[in-house]
Amino acid sequence: MPLALLALAIGAFGIGTTEFVVTGLLPDVSQDLGVSIPTGGLLVTGYALGVMFGAPLMTVLGTKVSRKRMLTLLMGIFIVGNLVSAFAPSFAVLLIGRVVTSLAHGAFFGIGSVVAADLVAPNKKAGAIAMMFTGLTAANIVGVPLGTLVGQSAGWRVTFGIIAAIGVVGLAGVARLVPEVSRPANVHLRHEVAAFKNAQVLLAMGMTVFGFGGVFAAITYIAPMMTHVAGYSAGSVTWLLVLLGAGMVVGNLLGGKFADRALMPMLFTSLGALVIVLALFTVTAHHKAEAAVTIVLIGALGFATVPPLQKQVLDRAHSAPTLASAVNVGAFNLGNALAAWLGGLTISAGLGYTAPSWVGAIMAGIAVLLAVASAVLERAKRSPGAAAIPPAVAVSAD
Repeated sequence: MPLALLALAIGAFGIGTTEFVVTGLLPDVSQDLGVSIPTGGLLVTGYALGVMFGAPLMTVLGTKVSRKRMLTLLMGIFIVGNLVSAFAPSFAVLLIGRVVTSLAHGAFFGIGSVVAADLVAPNKKAGAIAMMFTGLTAANIVGVPLGTLVGQSAGWRVTFGIIAAIGVVGLAGVARLVPEVSRPANVHLRHEVAAFKNAQVLLAMGMTVFGFGGVFAAITYIAPMMTHVAGYSAGSVTWLLVLLGAGMVVGNLLGGKFADRALMPMLFTSLGALVIVLALFTVTAHHKAEAAVTIVLIGALGFATVPPLQKQVLDRAHSAPTLASAVNVGAFNLGNALAAWLGGLTISAGLGYTAPSWVGAIMAGIAVLLAVASAVLERAKRSPGAAAIPPAVAVSAD
């Protein structure tokens, strides 16, 4: 794999750390700033919404510059956002810092996915994307647990300061290792927008929203769930997050490997199993050992969907993939925002800390139905009768 993928992975590591570390620091941040746990969950929702809206916005703004230059600019925004978070005097300012940071997230992964795929042979594209996303998953083994540990011992502000420093390393890596490649000729914004006429692109984004959203419904409130329900100590949350991250790394690599061989079977398997595991988490969360095993499975099954869904979007929008790729990353975070909000509602309604897992199971079930619709649409297109489909319909289904 090209060294440029290492630079992208470093940036992804920093972004993954800042995105997920809040789940481990939620009780500390909420107590320090005088807000409730569900209100503190807005740090997850706000970040996710920032990614959702920031991904297309930043991608469109970057249509006039090279992809490398845009990646360095995005890492700069990431650094500023984390510094604002580190020095935030109130919850409102912290939320603003999180939103500023999130503006870099979607476009970085969206543009980075296109760069990663362009660096390798066509039959290795999902693997290259998975390699970049390994930085994101590795953040959950190293960055998030260490960030949680530092935050619990030295204060959560120190954690965000360290993440800003990681951003500096990521910026230097992109500037040094990512090749300077001009944007493709004769590809304009209208070509990028045209990708959204493809029904398969939209279905893939729907699977992204509900599939990975199901994961976030459970893990957003993992710290209070494990301490109040499973009976773990606050210090144990760190190694539980390591287990979650380990599952994510394994799932991401397996998803990249098998997506290059059999994309849709990989999606059906991972999404179907995710529904079952999330439903079981409402039971296993009451027992320490079973909860730990379930956390690993949730991480693995959730991230096994990432490379195939990103590859699906790139394949279907192959002529102008940058905006669609970025929006699909935003779709991940739309699902995260929706899941965190719905999960918070169930807790506020008095249904307990395990209730968000039911939300996650239902969301993952919707993703399975969308995968079925995608497979049926593809089969109809390939059948002999597909030629009888009216031209206007055929274009939207391609």
